[in-house]
Amino acid sequence: MKTIKNGAFVELHYKGTFPNGEIFDDSRTRGIPMKVLVGSGQVIKGFDTALVGMAEGQIKKVNLPSESAYGPRYPEAIITAQKKAFPEDFPFEEGLPVAGQDPNGNPVRARIVSFTDTEVVLDHNHPLAGKDLNFEIEVVKIGSSKNTGTLGNHTVKELRAFAKERGIKGFSTMKKAQLIETLSS
Repeated sequence: MKTIKNGAFVELHYKGTFPNGEIFDDSRTRGIPMKVLVGSGQVIKGFDTALVGMAEGQIKKVNLPSESAYGPRYPEAIITAQKKAFPEDFPFEEGLPVAGQDPNGNPVRARIVSFTDTEVVLDHNHPLAGKDLNFEIEVVKIGSSKNTGTLGNHTVKELRAFAKERGIKGFSTMKKAQLIETLSS
């Protein structure tokens, strides 16, 4: 029986619920399975770990404490910004997700917690941080790591993580094309 190992390309369906049973995500509602390179860090740690050893067609239920999911909530990730940092006609609303850039031009995401006439309180924590999560995972298909077309869809960081898992020497200095060629052989 073929089972999932780190480095396998997997197609799967999942349903994510909170401990009270409330559904927060379900891949079946989108009508297509999620594709994952197992062990690449593409999904949360506990989910990735749960996939290893599963077989095609298998359904598994896992309970992840927040530390194995999106981690804890960090109070220092909640900041106050000046309202003038937003466009003049911005429609402020509590709970609204916002995106912007930090002073170095890096993308940042947050949610509006509250606002006044002059300030906006923003929470940069992941919305699921600090929460225990349950997943029902169904493996639809197990592929191999030889699919170079799929390898090309991954970042250099993901490819290096996969190369490290496979014990490939010199991966940390390889460019994307070299990583794909090495991982495909």
